[in-house]
Amino acid sequence: MWRCLIVEDDADNARYIAEGFRALGHVAVISRDGTDALARATSEAWDLVILDRMLPNEVDGLSILATLRALGKKTPVLVLSALSALDERVRGLKAGGDDYLAKPFAFSELAARAEALVRRSRTGPEIRTLEVADLSIDLASRQVRRAGRPIALQPREFRLLAYLMMHPGQVVTRTMLLEAVWDYQFDPQTNVIDVQVSRLRGKLDAGGAPTLIQTVRGAGYRLAPPEPDPEAAPAAAPARR
Repeated sequence: MWRCLIVEDDADNARYIAEGFRALGHVAVISRDGTDALARATSEAWDLVILDRMLPNEVDGLSILATLRALGKKTPVLVLSALSALDERVRGLKAGGDDYLAKPFAFSELAARAEALVRRSRTGPEIRTLEVADLSIDLASRQVRRAGRPIALQPREFRLLAYLMMHPGQVVTRTMLLEAVWDYQFDPQTNVIDVQVSRLRGKLDAGGAPTLIQTVRGAGYRLAPPEPDPEAAPAAAPARR
């Protein structure tokens, strides 16, 4: 699983790409204008940026790319553009792009190129499992277990849990969840997140297990190991011989 920023002003195209990556188990966040994309690309950690060249708000894709490289950020960038002429492709690569794919494109080719870029950028072994306390998920097989007990999750529940486990101990805001898990660029002013978190808690904490997903009032949620019980009897000191 990896985090991808999709910079694309065409709503249908952005949704098509995001849904494709999410179906593969990745986190995909969409940015539809240059100013917002520049802020996100330079301030957040991404495994990959899919970058359209022509964007609204007077900041084009190559400006974002040049800023990233000037700041020393090595995030892999795949330029995706309707500008398909040879000199345009060369321009995109010389600006710091790691790959260039012209529109129209096949998603299978885009996904294959994206996988290759992320794979080459990672020096360590690929993360396949995430663990917090006695909870573990296998990102490839999508199996979830707590204390060895298998837990069946719906696709949205799995994405929600995976996102929380990718940020262990951190406060994850409602805005972050709406964008990464629901693909909302706005707050629908509903309790959709609260309902989904409640269902997820019910499955994770079945049988009286301590709650791992904590509500941070006024901020969001945090997934962390349960706090130790201060009234619990201290463990016996080891015997000395």
